[in-house]
Amino acid sequence: MGTGRRAASLPVSFFRRDPVTVARELLGMTLVTGVGRGRTAGRIVEVEAYLGAEDPASHAFEFRRHAQNAALYGPAGTWYVYLSYGMHWCANLVAGPPGHGAAVLLRALEPIEGLPAMRRRRGTFPDRLLCAGPGRLCQALGITRALDGTRREAGTALVIPPASGGSPEIAVSRRIGLTRAADWPLRFTIRGSPWVSRRVVER
Repeated sequence: MGTGRRAASLPVSFFRRDPVTVARELLGMTLVTGVGRGRTAGRIVEVEAYLGAEDPASHAFEFRRHAQNAALYGPAGTWYVYLSYGMHWCANLVAGPPGHGAAVLLRALEPIEGLPAMRRRRGTFPDRLLCAGPGRLCQALGITRALDGTRREAGTALVIPPASGGSPEIAVSRRIGLTRAADWPLRFTIRGSPWVSRRVVER
């Protein structure tokens, strides 16, 4: 991908842990893609944890398996990309024990690099909405189903930890747009960030 920082990408062991821990610790890290014309990057400011077989809102609830969710059962750190409402790609990273189907959905980024490419892909939207939502961030960073099932060290998308600095302050709230397990407090945001997809009502 030519990021020049591949050695700093996250180890597989980071993703082998509890998905809630992984979700919280992804906040403040940088998602970098190299798709098409140039590199794009954004700071992760909003995520949601999906707990796999025990989570009624998870695509792996009760160990459901089909061709479209096969990547969920892959090794920790695998990308799982699915189509939402037949229109928008949504990017997740598999977390937790192998075969359990848990993952972390990336919901919003603060754009930090490659804004011209993001604007070109997204059209006439204000910059605050470039990556505010899982479908928007995938469109802005050029993420499609082609990433599904790839390992983050081998694909065109990497998550890179910050070079320095402490952990961000985290707000916890309900996941968005769900009818099942809607009250579970598994949405995590950087408190006060103007780049989140929706206003945070904390639990």
